[in-house]
Amino acid sequence: MWGSETDMMIGYHSVPVIADAYLKGIKGFDAEKALAACIATANDDDYRGIGFYKENGYIPYDITDPYNAADNWSMSRALEYAYDDHCIARMAEAMGHDSIAAVFYRRAGNWRNQYNPATTFMQPRDSKGAFQPAFSPDEYTPHICESNAWHYMWSVQHDIDGLIEHLGRDVFAQKLDSMFTYSPAGNADLPIFSTGMIGQYAHGNEPSHHVAYLFNRIGNPQKTQQYVEQIMREMYRNAPDGICGNEDCGQMSAWYVMSAMGFYPVDPCGGEYEVGIPLFSLVRLHLGNGKVFTVRNETMGKETFYKKVRLNGKVLNGTTITHKEIMDGGVLQFE
Repeated sequence: MWGSETDMMIGYHSVPVIADAYLKGIKGFDAEKALAACIATANDDDYRGIGFYKENGYIPYDITDPYNAADNWSMSRALEYAYDDHCIARMAEAMGHDSIAAVFYRRAGNWRNQYNPATTFMQPRDSKGAFQPAFSPDEYTPHICESNAWHYMWSVQHDIDGLIEHLGRDVFAQKLDSMFTYSPAGNADLPIFSTGMIGQYAHGNEPSHHVAYLFNRIGNPQKTQQYVEQIMREMYRNAPDGICGNEDCGQMSAWYVMSAMGFYPVDPCGGEYEVGIPLFSLVRLHLGNGKVFTVRNETMGKETFYKKVRLNGKVLNGTTITHKEIMDGGVLQFE
């Protein structure tokens, strides 16, 4: 926003942008230098708890970060670092640096260190390893960035299957349902960024933006369709205040554009998109390689959800399409 690093938010998310560009075939930069820069940041022990994170696999909430003492956000930071580590691993692997990839894939599993099986939530921990006492997942604490534990429960975009396995499928499904049905109390003191609420889900702030698509991962795509369509129709209006939260450099609009086309990248660096429900009966993407990718929605205006999706005439096996399939051109048909 200022043309420079503001040191305001968490993670080191230039890394996913660089890794995703490389993995999607965008050239014109020195990939070896870019990877080296990513690794340098990931190994900067003096930067916002990274040293402790590398050694212990999490960031304690009871140690002051001298780099940015105003904000703790320890739990969120550790989960965001794990995602960035995954992106470095994927880029390194694609470049043939298997030993580097192995190190960062291992670090990408650090999200498990934040999970407390006693509460079935991600939970802040202190420097001795103890989970935060008197913990409430509803509370907006200094240890969780602009969110509560409900929102950051799902911040394992690179390993949703691992999260399902770690929680157990039934617990994952129950908690995901509750995310959208367990509403804050009427007298709850919600922070200014908790807007666009559906239960605990807050579309007005980005940490929850991928969560509606997770019903796909447990075999309930109609719930994904239901909530994605509700968000598109209720949280966006053609008015000066038509976006329900902080645009944050374009993410509120990017979510809408992707979702309106019928698919969304739960893991932005994963090369796959979860299928949702298109807002339009016809979408054409005129791709840079000269090909066209078309989305057709037969359910448009019929107040119904689709039963099957065909990609180039073949019924889609699962709920994802790949970036390569889009770039190859073709037709995605919702029936």
